[in-house]
Amino acid sequence: MRGNATDTFQTGADMHWFDYVSVAEDAGIPQEPLDALCASIRREFPGDDMMYELHVLRACTAIRDGHITLDEALQEASPARQS
Repeated sequence: MRGNATDTFQTGADMHWFDYVSVAEDAGIPQEPLDALCASIRREFPGDDMMYELHVLRACTAIRDGHITLDEALQEASPARQS
């Protein structure tokens, strides 16, 4: 059953469109930082599961491919970021 924005957050629990968990594993992203990244991206897309998953996948892919570090991704995804 698909979750919505008010569900308790669980990384990968409601993954439907993009397999970001496998990419995160390939990138060596530990569970706790992945949860933080996912929670931050979820705040940007509270009602759009597809956009949420796409942005998590893109962040994990960028980390895996060396375009950005995990720390940079977490900083970029933080709610206090500056435009």
